[in-house]
Amino acid sequence: MSGLDIATVIASTVHDMKNSLALLGQSHARWLAQLPAELQGGAERGVIEYEFARLNGMLVQLLGLYKLGVNQLPLFPAHHELDDFIGAQLARHQDVLDSRGIAARGEVESFDLMGFFDQELIGSVLANVIANSIRYARSALLISAREEGGELLLCVNDDGAGYPQAMIEQQGDYVLGLNQSSGSTGLGLYFAARIAELHRRGERCGRIELGNGGPLGGGEFRIYLP
Repeated sequence: MSGLDIATVIASTVHDMKNSLALLGQSHARWLAQLPAELQGGAERGVIEYEFARLNGMLVQLLGLYKLGVNQLPLFPAHHELDDFIGAQLARHQDVLDSRGIAARGEVESFDLMGFFDQELIGSVLANVIANSIRYARSALLISAREEGGELLLCVNDDGAGYPQAMIEQQGDYVLGLNQSSGSTGLGLYFAARIAELHRRGERCGRIELGNGGPLGGGEFRIYLP
């Protein structure tokens, strides 16, 4: 078929898949509401809702990467209260966190701390990181915000085993190829890095960093926004 723009076809298909997934999620929620209370919980519900969130995050990333590639990803930065922003991110995952027995909390350096960023794009980055942390956390998750060196620093910490040493050592080469043991391609981190870089002030631009340790002893994802 001549003239077929495969990238556009894939982007359109991903968009349709995202809509279908949203409808599935709504139907699942209505179905759960019709069940007796004693049947609404359980490990299966946690698995279903976690995979819903994970699939949605991957589709959001694919659409975002396509729009980045064709310079059609708009940036709408505004001032946001970090306490409200972090609370909203945790609320999106509360059911999955509860089903997995993970205690999650947010910490903000000061109650009136503000950030200037695109709420939807940074929210999509954190959603992916939180989903990944839920997968590996044992029992705790922490999202924090503070000022550091004149920049806003958002951190996601968990109490899991931490990032593999190879990922720590190869920061900057986020697309590392398919990891056969985890299924990871590094696209999530590549997406996060590109979104961070869109946030600029003067000659400074946003960036991400990976580390281990932190307040919970596991993996630590950091995103700096100027």
